[in-house]
Amino acid sequence: MIEAEVLLEPLRVLHNRIRDAVVAATEERSTDVLTEVHREEDDDTIYAIDVISEETLLPFFAELGNRYSFVLIAEGLPAGGMVFPADCSEAEAEWRIIMDPIDGTRGLMVQKRSAWILTGVAPNRGSETSLQDIVLAIQTEIPLVKQHLSDQLWAFRGNGAGAHRFNRLTGEHTPFLPRPSASHTIAHGYATVSRFFPGARDELASIDEEIVTGALGPVRPGKALCFEDQYVSSGGQLYELMVGHDRFIADLRPLMELVMARRGLRLGICCHPYDVCSMLIASELGLIVTDPLGLPLNAPLDTTTSIAWVGYANEHIRDEIEPLLQHALRARKLIP
Repeated sequence: MIEAEVLLEPLRVLHNRIRDAVVAATEERSTDVLTEVHREEDDDTIYAIDVISEETLLPFFAELGNRYSFVLIAEGLPAGGMVFPADCSEAEAEWRIIMDPIDGTRGLMVQKRSAWILTGVAPNRGSETSLQDIVLAIQTEIPLVKQHLSDQLWAFRGNGAGAHRFNRLTGEHTPFLPRPSASHTIAHGYATVSRFFPGARDELASIDEEIVTGALGPVRPGKALCFEDQYVSSGGQLYELMVGHDRFIADLRPLMELVMARRGLRLGICCHPYDVCSMLIASELGLIVTDPLGLPLNAPLDTTTSIAWVGYANEHIRDEIEPLLQHALRARKLIP
């Protein structure tokens, strides 16, 4: 098998093309056009802005398939992925590449917040291939029109992470080293339980309050014990942990299925494996990413499995928060 290193540069080229195409579209087209629903899929709603990245995606991978063999997993493709080159069988393919061409579509298309291009590469082990098999990950920022800087981060398993900042006005690339927070506490920092959408936000807020109160005590008059940031992008949330902006994030939406069922309601959209396929970068930077039980986060490489995940900036934050989080979840019978 070829080494994963040879795929980094081609994937960076793809990320840059998608970034540039999407930024150009947001400069040229109105928000009303970009926010039109193009189609509904089982795993997500596809907006007009998503189609721009898709148009770049398949021609690129068709060309890459002339050099390497792989199964591509992304929105809009068959459930098992698409094999490249066309005359290669799934079993013969060397790699599985999982990708989210735009993670954070909703924030980007109304020019509220950057979105992210996410890609993970794993040796092909068929349907058993999982997030923990990923050996190369890359994520690239799609900036707002008014923003001239764009970050790109990557990592190889066991070999650390790299990053550079692209200036789209000058074309310069400046290396930088992402640094997760070294704080021992969430006090005065950003700590978030994700509650993006209607449905069980009251329950998620209750869990959040219980964790923060347990860690920091009751609110004191005129003081803010900590802060939260509802960044509607899993890749964006991981980035905020990677660069030290956030100290703790928990996305517990799949666990709310029981809560919703008790209310006679259905669970809405959740995080999927392709939304966190770049988490290797976080791990290589020393962040801890787990499932709600505290086990290393893992899931099959697909676009449909619902994932609950927790990210801690360091072991001190984990020691402070994980027992409180798990106590809150067990008290509600959301985990064993």
